[in-house]
Amino acid sequence: MKKYKAIIYDIDGTVLNTLNMNMYPLMKIIKEETGDDWTFEQVLKFAPYPGMKVMEELQVQDKEKTYARWVQYVNEYEEGAILYDGFQDVFDAFDGQIIQAVVSAKTTKQYQIDFVDKGLDRYMKTAILADDTKKHKPDPEPLLECVKRLGIKPEEAIYIGDALSDYKASLNAHMDFGYATWGSVSSEGIDHPDYVFDKPIDLLKLLKEI
Repeated sequence: MKKYKAIIYDIDGTVLNTLNMNMYPLMKIIKEETGDDWTFEQVLKFAPYPGMKVMEELQVQDKEKTYARWVQYVNEYEEGAILYDGFQDVFDAFDGQIIQAVVSAKTTKQYQIDFVDKGLDRYMKTAILADDTKKHKPDPEPLLECVKRLGIKPEEAIYIGDALSDYKASLNAHMDFGYATWGSVSSEGIDHPDYVFDKPIDLLKLLKEI
């Protein structure tokens, strides 16, 4: 039976429900940039994309400045990021049993607001964020940098994510992938995940493989 030394989490749509806090500010950005009123359902297609990829898809003139404004709106969104039900139990159960880490497209500032301020970073051995690598998911570089810091091999870890970019990054890193369906907006292209988890507490099944 497979033995994992580490479980690595994506954050948005996996550990934290950040859909509203990302999509409603994006609707505001689109209105400011194009004058068009997009519905929530229309902007959902961008939910699986990293931030700068969204800017490219929207073809905004100043991508970095517009992205920074989107981040500002996200940080000002009152509802904020919400920990998915069951994850506190997951973190507690894995604590001391398996290395836990994060690989996310979040900036350091966003990570501080959404994750550190909630005290969740105490469970994580390391966190690979947007500023830590030159390439980003679906490139394997963030995952490979994570296992390098942890001192383990890719096949000794499993990555838990909700998006196609997470799945492809795992494939490219030759790392097992656990598909978090609870936060996923589309399963298109996620054809052969190693595991499918329908709720966070289901991750505890991995205790048998530690």
